[in-house]
Amino acid sequence: MKKIIWSLLGLLIISCQEKAAVETPETKSEVDYITYEEYSGIEPTKPEETELYKPVPPTVTPAKNNAAPSDAIILFNGDNLDQWVNADGKQAPWNVDKEGGFFTVKDKSGDIKTKKEFGSVQLHIEWRSPVEVLRDGQNRANSGVFLQDRYEIQVLDNNNNDTYVNGQVGSIYKQHIPLAKASVPTGEWNTYDVVYHAPEFNKAGKKIKSGTLTLLHNGVLVLDHVEIKGTTPYIGWPKNEAHGKAPLRLQDHGDNSRVSYRNIWIREL
Repeated sequence: MKKIIWSLLGLLIISCQEKAAVETPETKSEVDYITYEEYSGIEPTKPEETELYKPVPPTVTPAKNNAAPSDAIILFNGDNLDQWVNADGKQAPWNVDKEGGFFTVKDKSGDIKTKKEFGSVQLHIEWRSPVEVLRDGQNRANSGVFLQDRYEIQVLDNNNNDTYVNGQVGSIYKQHIPLAKASVPTGEWNTYDVVYHAPEFNKAGKKIKSGTLTLLHNGVLVLDHVEIKGTTPYIGWPKNEAHGKAPLRLQDHGDNSRVSYRNIWIREL
């Protein structure tokens, strides 16, 4: 009996030792947490020790009614498409209405893109679908705003017009569903305000940091700092080929979309 008791005690001790070994802090995986190097060391005791006077931010004069701030690049001035070209690098062929201060997609003429190339930006653009409704689904007033020539924000008349939600107005096409549908009535002007941070690639051409995008549609937050997972193809997976700065591109969907644009300006970040 004594041998049995001592054997049981021995097993109990071994079990406790193993449990203790498992539960010691040294054997637990270390939990990650955020620290800030500039806030390490001895904490300041005077207010002036945490006051900065450089670098001084540049002064930017804001404007009213969605007009461009003083440091913005005007991509459409209401008069011409001098800042734009077609796929062949020739003058953009879309139709400009100087009196109305807007231009309209010329059907089956191809996409247009800016002459200037951009990286991270703040973009303001206004668009309008035609009052006359001709089609349904993805063929009703379909266009798109492509950041860096490859990442599409969908433009579409979704009023009383259902489609797949990752391809509806305000989506990053086939990647991110918008938080809300904030369209104005068909035939009225919509606004897109975009904050876009470009992806980063290493010397080997591999993506090391994803791009991000925030979108306000008519002042409503519909995409909140979402990750851009790659290109936005109609068929297939997103691709992540290395690239640098690239043009802003507007889409001719090729189905008589008749989408119009106006008041386009951009700020480089």
